[in-house]
Amino acid sequence: MLHHTPILDPSDAYALWAPSYPARAHNPVMLAEERAMLSLLPQDFSGRNVLDAGCGTGRYMRHAVQRGAARVVGVDLSPDMLMRAHDELGNVRRRASIELMQGSLDRMPVTDAWADLTICGLAVGHVEQLEPVLAELCRVTQPGGMVLCSDVHPIGHALGWLRDFKADGRRYAVRHTAHLYSHWHVACARLGLDIGCVLEPMLDPTDIPPGAHFDRAALEVPVALIFQLWRKP
Repeated sequence: MLHHTPILDPSDAYALWAPSYPARAHNPVMLAEERAMLSLLPQDFSGRNVLDAGCGTGRYMRHAVQRGAARVVGVDLSPDMLMRAHDELGNVRRRASIELMQGSLDRMPVTDAWADLTICGLAVGHVEQLEPVLAELCRVTQPGGMVLCSDVHPIGHALGWLRDFKADGRRYAVRHTAHLYSHWHVACARLGLDIGCVLEPMLDPTDIPPGAHFDRAALEVPVALIFQLWRKP
């Protein structure tokens, strides 16, 4: 018998997933994505304002604080994930000003040009239209500032990979839209975002637990697509 995995809208999915969602990179794809993202971030964030768009449980907010950011704002659509972030970031609040806000990636409650650096990790695929999201990330970033985005690689979508999870003994998946490199290129050209660097990290076989069941093709293709973008001065 075939078992169908229900695909849920992000708001419904994260309401179910939030109680068990780890506050760290918790699978081989996320580990590969995070290593690549961190390699493009400054080592020293001293005095900077950092925005984490689609912050989830706050893993990139934590990295920003650890690198010395003065003010960090996290925005997420899911109130359940924001509650998790609030709990997980409690031990770093003494080191920086931290604020959490509810909002969508294409309409964030953040003033124009507030962020010196904006991060959006593995979230843009939750929105069907890429350009409005990039326009909003550009708006909240100061001229000359960096926008660093990642998403699951479109190859994974073509191979049928799901962003799936278990809740109450059932398996679900989060709706995901594949945004191709050409979509990013066209949107950035329209919005005045310069593409500085593009990374396509591969899995590290040492991250895969012994006996794990996964698509062996994942070892032969990139698993994430990462864009380092700059808002033009």
